[in-house]
Amino acid sequence: MKTFIFGFLFSFSVLNAQDAMDYHFVFGTETDAEKATGISTALPYQPDTGYGFDFGTAYRVTQHSAGFSATAPVYFSVDVPEGIYTVSLVLSGKDTEMTLKAESKRLFAAREPINTDDSITKTFTVAVFYPEISESYKVGLKDREQGTLDWDHKLTLEFLGDIVIHEIHIEPSRKTRTLFLAGDSTVTNQDVEPWASWGQFITAYLTDEIAVSNQASSGASLASFNGSRFDKILSQLKPDDFVIIEFGHNDEKIKGEGNGAWGLYTNLLTDFISRIREKQGIPILITPTQRRAFEGAKLKETHGDFPDAMRKVAQREEVALIDLTRMSTAMYEAWGPEASRKAFVQYPANYFPAQREALEDNTHFSNFGANELALAVIHALRQTDHPLKNYIRSDAPAYNPGQPNEAGSYHIPLSSRFELQKPDGN
Repeated sequence: MKTFIFGFLFSFSVLNAQDAMDYHFVFGTETDAEKATGISTALPYQPDTGYGFDFGTAYRVTQHSAGFSATAPVYFSVDVPEGIYTVSLVLSGKDTEMTLKAESKRLFAAREPINTDDSITKTFTVAVFYPEISESYKVGLKDREQGTLDWDHKLTLEFLGDIVIHEIHIEPSRKTRTLFLAGDSTVTNQDVEPWASWGQFITAYLTDEIAVSNQASSGASLASFNGSRFDKILSQLKPDDFVIIEFGHNDEKIKGEGNGAWGLYTNLLTDFISRIREKQGIPILITPTQRRAFEGAKLKETHGDFPDAMRKVAQREEVALIDLTRMSTAMYEAWGPEASRKAFVQYPANYFPAQREALEDNTHFSNFGANELALAVIHALRQTDHPLKNYIRSDAPAYNPGQPNEAGSYHIPLSSRFELQKPDGN
């Protein structure tokens, strides 16, 4: 086990080789871990030490006798090997709330009320993955993915809310099942605000007995994902792990003989299912989310035959299917042409720093929209007898796609990292 006590006195020890991947951080000016005491200090992340407050947020940290707090987002990073980790946070707070994210804005707690002077423990499970597949083979990341938190060699935790963090304990989780996500920009963990996807919000509704390894990519089609991207998932896939596949937005742009919904798309879906099953994994298909494309009060279908092609493959191959095309259609039409804007990245000019022009995106989601889609996926799973439903948290709210939540009713604190350029695949 590695133990770190933050302060002028600082202890580091590796008890034995088999525990070398167990990290324990203790914060505060009056710590007694390892019998050491000291005056705590906010230490910035440094590659040579491999831990610390990241992205220049050390100055935001307020020190307490038994921990640290911050009213603005604070990032804490630790160099860890690739793998699945259980993160335990010892914390406290009075009349406040906390929002917790990890890596590329994966949500684990959304404005969770905290009102205790006593320490409580919050536990969640997070997947850390590297681009490397073997010594000579790695995922072909796009330029915009270079340096994103999902694909670096660190585990980054993001704290939002005036809570006091006393300890962070990170340990390998060797028995956890994994849910892999393969998809496009509507699924991937969007690294920066104001972009979001259902794949990075569903983590808040699953138990810590399963880790979500979201390796979807903005702009991806089945054809472009078929290569190093899919090979990466297969290299990590264990028996009884789940793989969700959602494509369609970008596949329709591939033209030429043999392509299209009933050609390349159908063939690749069938091949993906076969290769997952060869590894004793469990495939799940999700039809593509609708675009916000209204004709009057109704949506026009922009995905052509692709949803039907996926439905047919699911039936033929006896694979579980979540029909997000139909659910998202019901949701958007329930909101209507105007209110549905709140589900997407549509903001007036000057809403965000250095945003001189209005953002008008009918494909990519706001935090509200991403959360609604995640709830729809959870709803669909609950209607099945699929084993993945056993990992839904008991307190995950009920949902009806035909009667979605009031547009704009869901708010979480924004992360402090922004980019105004649209993700690929718009």
